[in-house]
Amino acid sequence: MSQSLVDDVDDPAEAALGLARPVETGPTPPSVPGRRAGLRRFLLRRPGLLLSAAVLVLVVLASFWPDLFTSQDPLKGVPSENFRAPSGSHWFGTDELGRDVFSRVVHGAQLSLKATIIAVLVAFVVGGLLGVVAGFVGRWVDDVLMRFVDVLLSIPALFLSLALVTALGYGTVKVAVAVGIASVASFARVARAEVLRVRQAVFVEASRASGARWYSVLGRHVLPNAAGPVIVLATLDFGASILAVSALSFLGYGAPPPAPEWGTLISDGRNYLANAWWLTALPGLAIAATVLATNRIARALDGEWSRQR
Repeated sequence: MSQSLVDDVDDPAEAALGLARPVETGPTPPSVPGRRAGLRRFLLRRPGLLLSAAVLVLVVLASFWPDLFTSQDPLKGVPSENFRAPSGSHWFGTDELGRDVFSRVVHGAQLSLKATIIAVLVAFVVGGLLGVVAGFVGRWVDDVLMRFVDVLLSIPALFLSLALVTALGYGTVKVAVAVGIASVASFARVARAEVLRVRQAVFVEASRASGARWYSVLGRHVLPNAAGPVIVLATLDFGASILAVSALSFLGYGAPPPAPEWGTLISDGRNYLANAWWLTALPGLAIAATVLATNRIARALDGEWSRQR
């Protein structure tokens, strides 16, 4: 019998008779290969999630490197080839000026994704800051900030975006800022709720009792533990922002023609639905696929992966 086992018991006589209690150890943390195997198993059981990730990767690649998918100029048209149906030479057909619709969708991803990223960043930074200040400071600061958030929540997001973009002016960046400000309220609510939850945790109280400064408690304990749900909300809001940016572009508030924004492509093709359905249907399908893929990934991040672990 090993000496360590004898030392672990209270009575040496019990050790001599073989009655020593087993040493209790905590759960063994999973190894790196085990985590990789769990992630692989998680993905293989969800082909829809893999497809969504592939769609999102293709959209990101098209946004930053459109030449990987097409070499045609999205602004150059061939009048003799106008209103060509989808074929091997023109995957998404051609429009009324003979421009390749697929190349316009690919290059339009850059404008639409740029506006979406700006909108999500504005909502994440401004809304998160309001929520953190309201939840961490509390008292009258919380009351004032939350009443302001309540006012924003009482206005429909699209109407608020329309009012803001009318005041700011037309353009992709201004549309993005308007959509981001309209989404500030939801981020502020979630960030405040998470900060209030974490602020009452035992480890935060212990850190304060040990004499840590408020900025140390906020930076080392509160923010890292409250950021998860806000990041998931940003992933969910990414899809909603794509729809909002496309809606404002559809109404004519985005980049001026001939810029191939996704909403503008749908708006330009609505007058030709009877004889050229692809002008509206295929850009709309690209928007729908991107939004659905983003929402599927956000749902996996929100609950499925945590339950799997």
